[in-house]
Amino acid sequence: MNLIEAAQALDRLGFMPSKSGNLSLRTARGFIITPSGLPYEALTEGELVELDVTGAVIGGQRRPSSEWRLHQAIYTARPDAMAVVHTHSPRATALSCARRDIPPFHYMIALAGGDDIRCARYATFGTPELAETAIEALEGRRACLLANHGVVAIGQDIRAATTLAREVENLAGQYLDMLAARLEPALLTPAEMEAVRDQFEGYGQRLRLPLAPSPQAISRPG
Repeated sequence: MNLIEAAQALDRLGFMPSKSGNLSLRTARGFIITPSGLPYEALTEGELVELDVTGAVIGGQRRPSSEWRLHQAIYTARPDAMAVVHTHSPRATALSCARRDIPPFHYMIALAGGDDIRCARYATFGTPELAETAIEALEGRRACLLANHGVVAIGQDIRAATTLAREVENLAGQYLDMLAARLEPALLTPAEMEAVRDQFEGYGQRLRLPLAPSPQAISRPG
């Protein structure tokens, strides 16, 4: 799966309404990101934009996504992040508008790296402040909600980040269903969540992230 395939797959799922959301992939020089304001269904490789580690455009003819600062900050703060997916998937976004974390009601929460999926503090889209709040919420995690906004997920490649973003939407929907039914979820304990993470470590390479970027993982999509 490359960057365009991932963007189009998420768009078909309704995770990127009205050209919202954005995806990026780390490169040797910085990162490649989806452009601003173009329909994903017609996106081509020539319309992707490459930025260096400071956020300066070094490749492509289009304007980068308005959320390039979010991606640039994540790549700077998280050497384990090889790809970043930001969606406006409907149920996770609804939960973000309540500014609620997703608690450990299901063991798959551990896929995001911690005992819960945090909701970041609110900040205006496209600003350095939003990037800062996301970095805070992602500490010790691979995914978070952005208050009144959407979802951010990181991964060792674009497939892993996309899979995680989809799972966050699934978990958000289940949690909202429980809240709507006025059910009190039975939360897993920190020890139980730790056991889940240990189990994941031996379950499959797709659930693991490298401690730092590997040369093999740094490549252009295609």
